Amino acid sequence: MAQIAGSERDLRHLTRAIELAAQARGMTSPNPLVGAVVVKEDRVIGEGLHTGAGEPHAERAALDACTESPDGATLYVSLEPCCHTGRTPPCTDAIVEAGVRRVVIASDDPTPKASGRGLGILRDEGVAVDVLDGEVSERARLLNQPFRKHARTGKPLVILKWAMTMDGKVATSSGDSRWISGKASRARAHRWRAEVDAVAVGIGTALADDPLLTARVEAVARQPRRVVFDSEARLPLEGQLARSLDDAPVVVVCSRAAPRRHVQALEAAGIGTVTVSGPNETARVKAALDELGALEIQSLLVEGGPHLAGALADAGEVDEVRVFVAPLLAGGRRSRTAVEGQGVELIREAARPASATEVERIGDDVLISARLREW
Repeated sequence: MAQIAGSERDLRHLTRAIELAAQARGMTSPNPLVGAVVVKEDRVIGEGLHTGAGEPHAERAALDACTESPDGATLYVSLEPCCHTGRTPPCTDAIVEAGVRRVVIASDDPTPKASGRGLGILRDEGVAVDVLDGEVSERARLLNQPFRKHARTGKPLVILKWAMTMDGKVATSSGDSRWISGKASRARAHRWRAEVDAVAVGIGTALADDPLLTARVEAVARQPRRVVFDSEARLPLEGQLARSLDDAPVVVVCSRAAPRRHVQALEAAGIGTVTVSGPNETARVKAALDELGALEIQSLLVEGGPHLAGALADAGEVDEVRVFVAPLLAGGRRSRTAVEGQGVELIREAARPASATEVERIGDDVLISARLREW
């Protein structure tokens, strides 16, 4: 797919399309975030965004919002227009029927049913098509990392999140961790929950903290599914997760070693179960991500604990890391660190960011974010 740099006008309108797309964070999965802008004679005559599966796609929303005929106009869209019938009709049909003269896109759609097909259809119908590269294209791709990874691998994007002291401790030797991060940091973490498909913890964290794992912020479009990696299916039925199924579903990932009576008790209580197998923990973690991907979980925010984080790291399945560093000094040889597992023997073998690391001050804490892989 040939790409061009684009004019200043192209970049300005595509930037706006990306801004529109971002307004629907946490609302569109399993569909991508998409925004569109219709421009005629250098005037914006329509804007639109996709707001949820089954709702009109951004292109149709923008065309329907036009204040005058879009015949001869240019359509700027953050993602390649679809050419297949799903929950809604193909956007390529709407573009051709509207008489749009040119389409400018910021990023491709990597799904097999798209991947350049829509652009070919538009060109065959006489519509000029340009695909931009550079910073605007990167922004559009980063906006849809969960969608892109799921399309290419069938697995969810895995985001590790933790809060630690300045000396790298996520809990004291007694297991206490409340609260390492400040109120503003915890609010940010709740916002992340509202934007992902699922939040995951290991059974150790579930037993120690009895968490809810819901997004407790205003204007939540939907609650994430709660996932517990629990090889022996020990999740207590009297805990908050089991007692809050009306708020959001719970899925327990267990191994074949889990007693059948435990699994049956969870299922009888309304908790979903996924049983995975494999010769070792690395293989079972990979299998678990395949199973979660099959449930259309495209993004997985992993909040603990160190054992689960280590297993995902050892399996090479971590895509992004978000770390709150609090101005605290805990000390203690037996205090917990964030990531256990086998780890690496040499520093040169350590996972490194695929792009620039982002650093942000949040209250008294510092948030460090790093993408280890980009899709």
